[in-house]
Amino acid sequence: MNASGPGLSQFTVIMPVYEDREAASRLMKNLWAEYGDAVTVVAVDDGSVRYPIDASVLDEAGLKGVVIKLRRNVGHQRAIAIGLNYVADHMPDCPCTIVMDSDGEDTPESIRKLVVPLQSPDVDVVVAERKSRIETWRFKAFYVVYKALFQLLSGRKISFGNFMALKPFAIKRVVAMQELWMHVAACVLTSKLRLRTTPIDRGPRYAGKSNMNFVGLALHGFRALMVFAEDVLVRVGIACSLVAALTIFSSVVAIGLKLAGVATPGWFSVALGILLLMFLQTGAVTLMTLMLTGVVRSGSPNQIDYRGYIDQVLQAGQRG
Repeated sequence: MNASGPGLSQFTVIMPVYEDREAASRLMKNLWAEYGDAVTVVAVDDGSVRYPIDASVLDEAGLKGVVIKLRRNVGHQRAIAIGLNYVADHMPDCPCTIVMDSDGEDTPESIRKLVVPLQSPDVDVVVAERKSRIETWRFKAFYVVYKALFQLLSGRKISFGNFMALKPFAIKRVVAMQELWMHVAACVLTSKLRLRTTPIDRGPRYAGKSNMNFVGLALHGFRALMVFAEDVLVRVGIACSLVAALTIFSSVVAIGLKLAGVATPGWFSVALGILLLMFLQTGAVTLMTLMLTGVVRSGSPNQIDYRGYIDQVLQAGQRG
């Protein structure tokens, strides 16, 4: 067993698990091999039906911790939010909390590198920025487009996911934010916490295939944008206003050409009709953006009691 390393005398790992028992079991054994008694695991079983996990996976790995079984599937981000709330309530003095996926792509060995910047008093959260990915070309292409659109619409860069290390103060702050239930990385980005990024390679899955499809990835990206809904709305509104001003100016020019007798027969009516349609469409886009922002904001939980999602909490070393 390797030494825990600097800053890892005691830490907690939060991992959401959905129909991925084999990979999660292997990850837990590797965590024990790397860190032994230094690590406590909070595994959130996100309503798994075919391959649920229980406290036996912790016992087999020799780890201490709990398995939180949810009443239903709530999604990857809310499962992490529930885990963070549980740690805030039951482990408030834990010096370091790691959020990582359960499939092995976030490797146990890289935790040491992740927590190094956390030793600074000027850092509250350390996030993993991927140096390399073992993904399909379609996923990589989508991710590049997603980051570009995110920066264009929100004015911010997002280059990290859920793999992160947090101090107790950071956990107390994010669990008080409703954005946590929508998108974890975007919540950290908007939390005003002192953030540090660390380049880390992404590993291969231990077993099985990802449950995330293209539609799920697109929805995940959309939720990140909704955390910055007001910023997106302002930028879309400015763009629509510029297009509307351009159409009005072009319409005035078209009318002037018509009155001057320069326009060819039929050209004026076609040009004015197209410009009118553009003006109406920009207005419709602005209205839809306003409505969508309101729907998303009203649909996001505000200081929800996370315990209402929990079916049972199984302690390692006990039968449940």
